[in-house]
Amino acid sequence: MNLKEIKEIVNMMQENGLAEIELEKQGLKLKLKKHNGNIVVQEQSPVSAPIQSAPVQAIQSSGEASSPAQPTAAANETLVRSPMVGTFYLTPSPDQPPYVNVGSSIKNDDVLCIIEAMKLMNEIKSDISGKIVEVLVESGAPVEFDQPLFRVQTS
Repeated sequence: MNLKEIKEIVNMMQENGLAEIELEKQGLKLKLKKHNGNIVVQEQSPVSAPIQSAPVQAIQSSGEASSPAQPTAAANETLVRSPMVGTFYLTPSPDQPPYVNVGSSIKNDDVLCIIEAMKLMNEIKSDISGKIVEVLVESGAPVEFDQPLFRVQTS
């Protein structure tokens, strides 16, 4: 399990108000527990190595320096951002057309995409009206919390 995966799990934990989570993946055990307002990460490798603990703040600060430049919106445009960490999908299923394309007109409460988080499919709905100018994420790609997904030209 790499640092990015741990950060995604920590973000999901914070977003859903979980105090503790324990995962096992390919023989690796990971336990996240909220303690005095901080989340402590305990990772145990399959070779019975000692448990490593680190507060979330240290994990988050180490990954932020290498983040790519964020897209910006023009004066009459708005960025639609991801409300969660997960996997971005433009279609309800692989054999169906996308919810929106570049040039699509959208209105409040239209479904724009799906973000899969922990095996749950979450419909992401628009809270604005306008026209899709750009889709900023490829379908099937992982997304972070608050990552821009679409640029929308507002009227």
